[in-house]
Amino acid sequence: MTGNSEPATSSAESAAASVELTASLTELAASFTELYGREPEGIWAAPGRVNLIGEYTDFNDGFVMPLALPHTARAAVARRTDGELRLHSTDVPGGVVRLRVDELAPGQGHGWAAYPAGVVWALRAAGHQVTGADIQLTSTVPTGAGLSSSAALETVTAFALNDLFGLGLSAPELAVFGRRAENDFVGVPCGIMDQMASACCTEGHALYLDTRDLTRRQVPFDLPAHGLRLLVVDTRVKHELGDGAYAERRAGCEAGAAALGLRTLRELPYEGLAEALDTLAASGADESVVRYVRHVVGDNERVERVIALLDASDVRAVGPVLDAGHASLRDDLRVSCAELDLAVSAAVGAGALGARMTGGGFGGSAIVLVEEDRADAVADAVREAFAAAGHTAPGIFPAVPSAGARRLA
Repeated sequence: MTGNSEPATSSAESAAASVELTASLTELAASFTELYGREPEGIWAAPGRVNLIGEYTDFNDGFVMPLALPHTARAAVARRTDGELRLHSTDVPGGVVRLRVDELAPGQGHGWAAYPAGVVWALRAAGHQVTGADIQLTSTVPTGAGLSSSAALETVTAFALNDLFGLGLSAPELAVFGRRAENDFVGVPCGIMDQMASACCTEGHALYLDTRDLTRRQVPFDLPAHGLRLLVVDTRVKHELGDGAYAERRAGCEAGAAALGLRTLRELPYEGLAEALDTLAASGADESVVRYVRHVVGDNERVERVIALLDASDVRAVGPVLDAGHASLRDDLRVSCAELDLAVSAAVGAGALGARMTGGGFGGSAIVLVEEDRADAVADAVREAFAAAGHTAPGIFPAVPSAGARRLA
């Protein structure tokens, strides 16, 4: 599911944005009524996210630091009591997907509809009485851009069903069900970061999340107050995490932890990294495993470094940490691509404070930390570099820390 809308970026636009929101909700409700022949019981939203720092650390029980985007998946929903689940997206060609809730099972396919259907399956598997629903979805989160469009679909579905069926689940609990839908129903072995970001982020903050126990802290992230901006560069290269590359890296991380006698790489402190890498090399571990361990433990340390810098209001110093994170993702984890590397090098070459790819990689998006008065020039430099290389023009927009999942109507 994809869309082309971009978020409002200044307080002067807030009134217009409010009017636009009301109109879009009215349109979504009307489309639901036209499709299903009755009015929705409510409309919910859940955002996509960018991750400031901490990549491939969440399934290693590590640290991450995402922030929610203004781009959201929205769902108009009404309950059913006959066991039927009807799903439709305004963004995907095709008619209504009709499923039976008691026949849902992993590995059935269903394309985009597997994400909301997987949430229904996960809730029912845990004993929650979800007896069916009519769901109309629309989204402005670009797909394949590393901005968690799938987690937004899962989270908005989970929040809607929680409210409508009175399940009484908390936001973190709903995020866990979203992850189970993606892991076990869809078949992507992701960690918990994307769903937690969509469910739990707050406006004006980044989410410092310990994925081992889900403890979290909302960290103020007011870049305009520091004269800064964070840009998202969508390379338009579509990534696909279900193709095995993501799973291979997860398996490599688990192999590295096992070889070191650890449950997860979270248990390896940064101070012990060099010795651990020597141990792995001496044991004959595959060199890819050594690289993966170096990246994960290094990125955990980079998250903690960024937190310390933000707590000290030394925001500009975050730039070099982003650069280091990209180098590790490119060289150790090897999940970057030519377009991502070009976005980062062109931005930094044009004066950005720092940049890195964000998300699962193999395409998707980069983030760029830049002085506000240099933002347009840096964006232009990236566009020019893409044009010179013959790449599709990237989408570039500011990352505005926004609210997590919520009911809109």
